[in-house]
This record gives sequence, C-alpha cells and structure tokens, in this order.
Amino acid sequence: MVVVTARVENISVIGTGYLGATHAACMAELGFNVIGVDVDPEKIDSLSRGELPFHEPGLPELIRKHVDTGRLRFTTDMDQVGAWADVHFIAVGTPQVKGGTGADLRFVDAATTSLAASITKDALIVGKSTVPVGTAARLADLVQDTTQEGVQVSLAWNPEFLREGFAVEDTLRPDRLVIGTRNPGDEATLREVYAEALGRDTPFISTDFETAELVKVAANAFLATKISFINAFAEVTETVGGDITTLADAIGYDTRIGRKFLNAGVGFGGGCLPKDIRALQTRVAELGLDHSMKFLDEIDQINLRRRKKAVARAFELLDQDIVGKKIAVLGITFKPLSDDVRDSPGLDVAARLFNAGADVAVYDPEGNRNAAKRYPRLGYVNTLTEAVTGAELVILTTEWQEFRALTPADLNDLVAAKRFIDARNVLPATDWENHGWTFAQLGRKMQHSS
Repeated sequence: MVVVTARVENISVIGTGYLGATHAACMAELGFNVIGVDVDPEKIDSLSRGELPFHEPGLPELIRKHVDTGRLRFTTDMDQVGAWADVHFIAVGTPQVKGGTGADLRFVDAATTSLAASITKDALIVGKSTVPVGTAARLADLVQDTTQEGVQVSLAWNPEFLREGFAVEDTLRPDRLVIGTRNPGDEATLREVYAEALGRDTPFISTDFETAELVKVAANAFLATKISFINAFAEVTETVGGDITTLADAIGYDTRIGRKFLNAGVGFGGGCLPKDIRALQTRVAELGLDHSMKFLDEIDQINLRRRKKAVARAFELLDQDIVGKKIAVLGITFKPLSDDVRDSPGLDVAARLFNAGADVAVYDPEGNRNAAKRYPRLGYVNTLTEAVTGAELVILTTEWQEFRALTPADLNDLVAAKRFIDARNVLPATDWENHGWTFAQLGRKMQHSS
C-alpha cells in the first residue's frame, strides 16, 4: 500500500457545490494550487467568474481573489487533475434517496471511480462527503480496482463540520480535524495540508475509516437530539405554563449540558440534520441494529410537530378563520446567513397556511428565489414592509438579524391587526404585549388578549 510523503503543492476538489467550492477556495487561501472539478459546465463557468449559485458570506470574494491570482481554477475535465494533483478531495453530495431515507451514494461512487481512473501519479484521495459507515472501506477497494497499473493511490476520510453562514471560518479555523486512514503516510500528508490549523493547536483526531464516518453523523444526531429535547419540553410548557427560554437558560448553566442548541421554536431543517439522522437510521437497520437508534425516530417526529404547532397557533390567533386572511411569514431559509430552503420549517409552515386558504406573503433576505423553485404558489415579496402591510398575522420563522431587531413601533402602523407569532423565541414578548399585540411564542402558554 502506498505511503504518500512528498510535499503537497497541488490539490483537486471533486464536486463544486457548497462543500466543494468552499474547500477549494480555502485550500487556495492556505497556499495550495487548486483545481475544482464538476460535471456541470454552467456551474464551472459561474465559479470561474467568482459567482456562486448559493449564498455564503465571504466565499465569493475568496474565490475571486484566488481565481484572479491563478491559484484557483475550475474545470469539467477530470483528466486535468489526474497527472497534476498530489491530493484529491471528494466533496460531492449524498442526498436522501428519492422515496426513501437512505443516502444516495451514486455521485460519490461515480466521482471516485472517474477520479481513480484518471490518476497517473501516486496520490491520496480524501473523502469529505457525509456517508454511511462502511462506505470508505468499500471505496478504498474500488480505488484499488480502478487505479491504473503501476500507480499507487490510497484513500483517507476527512469529514466536514461546516456551519452554513460560517463555512469559510470553519474551514480555515476548524474546531477539530478528524481523519480516518489505513496508512501512516496518509496521516502525514494531511497534517501537511492542515499545517496552519495544527499550528494553532487545533485538535487532530486520527482514527480508522469507520470512526471517521460515524463522527459526522453522530455529531448531527446529537445536535438534533438536543434541539428536539428542548422542543419536547416546550410542548409541556405550552400546556401547563412556564417559559421555555428561561428553562433552557437555567439548565444551560450546567456545564455538562451547555446552552448551545437549546433554542426551542419551530425546529431544525436544512440539508444535513434531517437527512443525516434518517440515513443513520437506515444504515443501522441494515446492520440489524434498529434498536440502537430508535430514539431518532421520535426526534424526527418532535421536530415535525413543531411546524404543526406553529400552524395551530396561527389558527388560534385568527379564531380558526384563516381563509383569505393575509399572513406575513418572515424568514423562509432553514437558518439565517443562508439561502438554503431544504427541509425548511418556515417554508413548510408557509405552505401549510397557504394550503389552508390563507393569503401568504413571504419575505426572506436571501431565500425567496430558492423557495419559489420549490413552492412557486406562495406570494414572495422583496421587503419586510411589503410582507407585513395589511397583514392580520405576522409569523417569524427564521431569526435573521433584520427580524430580531424588530420593535412594535416598526409594525404598528403597517399591519391590519396586531397579532404576532415568534416561532424562534427571539423577541421580548412583554414589550410587544405592552404595546397591544397578541403575541405568541412556541414554548409559552397561549396568552389570549382581552
């Protein structure tokens, strides 16, 4: 088996979506020569101009910087990197299988096969995609079967831990680095790639393939569990009384628990947490370990119930008379600083209200375009003022700073009725109630106005 110890100068990144484009730009920022490879020529043309098909703060500027210097370029030709790169990163998507819950590995398999066949010099392939446990070992065998005779190529696994909205920071200054390898030389190569982060004493965990694969899905499963835990308690406080935010603050002071990800509200979404916990359930079932992850099904169900609760609150505030009423939905991305609407709680709530007969006006600083592709029948507007003018109910479903800064005075003269649902629990309820608003938050018992 190959031990790669030569100095790393040239890096390829296969797949130039969210993960790949970020990784390619950041590797160039770290001083490497980088080529990003993708099968989509339109995407390659856009990236070559420094234009992104998605929103990520700071990334377009970083791409343009290194395209201009010549350190970063993009191509559809896999053969350009086979004889050139010392390290190849696989960063293609692993979406949920259509009609199922498992991960679709066709793109990872195709990218790995095509890359391995094109390599004509000893090299290291590094998987970054989120995959079911056992995938890396299978791909390592595939690489050996596909690589040209006389060329030595090994495989390592290096899961990503990017937060949308902070992807550049998380790549350049990660909170930990995890690699799964079979060869000591591969670890040495990746230590060279990540030398700058390691110089800042970033924790470096070197392990086997299986542990490296499981780290990412375990992290996401834990975060999903923490969010659903506090939302399960929100179901209690909505019924008996109490304040879920104060409860979260109180238990969050316990250093064994911590306050992060204890924010009750409309639940989680996006392209990672929902997909990854479902794929994990599918994989453990394949391994005959269904009982080990049974709790994940309830986590998923708690999360989906929060969306239904937000809709139920809307019906309550409108005295069950929702047909024809204008409802402003503020925030349609699954989180702020992103244009990602995959599995978005806000989009789900808006669609449910629309299907129930409401006149829904949606405003999001970045997400309207993507949301319109998924649910074109909603009414998308370009400003907050347009959304709330004449509204009989306002619902905050994504905590963009623009919405977190709202005060009653901002809306008093625009809305048709002073009704507000803060589905992210980020606004001071008392202030709004003192200004005559019927103000509901998820995790608080409904306070009916007189």
